[in-house]
Amino acid sequence: MQTLKIHLIRHGATDANKLGLYIGCKTDMPLSPEGLNELIEMRRDIDYPEIDRLYSSPMLRAKQSASVLYPNMPIYPVENLKEYDFGDFEGKTAQELELHPDFIPWASGKLSATPNGEDNKDFVKRLCVGLQQIVLDMLEDNLETSAVIMHGGAIMMLLAACGVPQAKPVEWNADCGQGYSILVTPSLYHKTGVVEVVGII
Repeated sequence: MQTLKIHLIRHGATDANKLGLYIGCKTDMPLSPEGLNELIEMRRDIDYPEIDRLYSSPMLRAKQSASVLYPNMPIYPVENLKEYDFGDFEGKTAQELELHPDFIPWASGKLSATPNGEDNKDFVKRLCVGLQQIVLDMLEDNLETSAVIMHGGAIMMLLAACGVPQAKPVEWNADCGQGYSILVTPSLYHKTGVVEVVGII
């Protein structure tokens, strides 16, 4: 029974990370100079997994990170893996939003979407479609391993939805340049949507 190994890796830091801004799919922000240098150092110090194919969110910060971590590989962008749409909260900090009537309910999980933003269920569904696209692409080309450079929140929501062992999104948090390795058994995944988390990068 064929099993695929896929490494989900968070992109490097941007200025938004330093400033505490909510930056989603509406702002195509590049890596900060510090974030770029940090990834270059991590590439020297960490033995990133060898892979057959490199996938990425289509957003600039993810593609830049992919180019640093796997400099000799072509990048296959996956549209469905782009960042969450924060709607009216885009580009703002938690401090700026603390008086907004929807912020606390959204941040505490009692509200599933920001004003004019993406519903969490739609976000998770989109991410699962993106993973499915990768699985089908790997099967079609008879590949065994891949890396996916994506967003921290996307990794958290995707693994909370389909990863085992089961855990809350916050428990799947990963620092920039780090992430998780999953095993996908296609026949089981197509039936149940479940993947096994087997390692930390």
